[in-house]
Amino acid sequence: MPVARSRDVREMFGRIVPRYDLLNRLMSLGMDRRWRRMAAAAAEPVSCVALDLGTGTGDLAEELRRQGAAHVVGADFSVAMLSAARAKVAGRPTGVTAAGSAERATVSWLLADGLRLPFRGGTFDCVTNAFVLRNLEDLRAGLSEMARVLKPGGRLVCLDMTQPPSGLFGGLYRLYFNRLIPPVAGALSGEAAAYRYLPNSLEGFPPAPELAELLAKVGLTEIRVRRLGGGAVALHVGRRSFDPS
Repeated sequence: MPVARSRDVREMFGRIVPRYDLLNRLMSLGMDRRWRRMAAAAAEPVSCVALDLGTGTGDLAEELRRQGAAHVVGADFSVAMLSAARAKVAGRPTGVTAAGSAERATVSWLLADGLRLPFRGGTFDCVTNAFVLRNLEDLRAGLSEMARVLKPGGRLVCLDMTQPPSGLFGGLYRLYFNRLIPPVAGALSGEAAAYRYLPNSLEGFPPAPELAELLAKVGLTEIRVRRLGGGAVALHVGRRSFDPS
C-alpha cells in the first residue's frame, strides 16, 4: 500500500476506535457477531495456530480462541485498534483444547502490514480476516501473502461485504448502505469522512464469484462461497494447495 494512503487509512481507523464496535452492530443490524462466529467455525480452529489479519478490536481473534485455537495472532496496522483489542480480550474466559481441558489458549497482538507479513511461509494452520479485503491497496498481493503463510492444507477464511443482488432487496440495501449509514455513523462517531469512505471502498471490489477466482489464482483449492445478510456479505473459504507449485 502506498505510504500516504496507508497512513491515511490507518489514522482514520484509529480515530473511530471508541465507537467501532457499536457502529459495527449498527451497520450490520446486529448480525456481525454471528457472521464472525461462522467465519471462525469455517476456519476449523480447534488446536490450531491461527492468524487473524486486520483484527481490529479483536472480536474474530477472540472467537477463534473461544472455539479452541491453541494460539491466535491478531494482527493489525493500527496501534489504536490493537490497544483496544488487548484491553477488551484481557480477562475473558480462555478457549479449550480438543480434549476439552482447561489448558490456556493464548492470543498475541502484532502490528503488521497485510502486504508484508513478518512470518515464514507455512506458519499457520488457518488465516482469517473480517471486513478487511476492501481496504487492501493490492488485493491480489494481500491474498498471496495470506496463502504464503498458510501451511499446505491450511484454511483461509475471508468475510467481507460484496455487491448485493439486484431486485428490491438490493435496492433497499444500497439505499441503507450508501445514503443512511454514512451520515448516521458519521454523526455517532464524529468522523464523517470515515463513513463516507465505507461505501466507496466497495466500488471496484470484485463480486463474490470473481473473488473466488482470485483465491484460486493465489493457490487455494476447495473454494466455497456462502452468501450472508441477504447476499450483501460473502464468506469465502479455501485451502492452500499441497502442491508446492
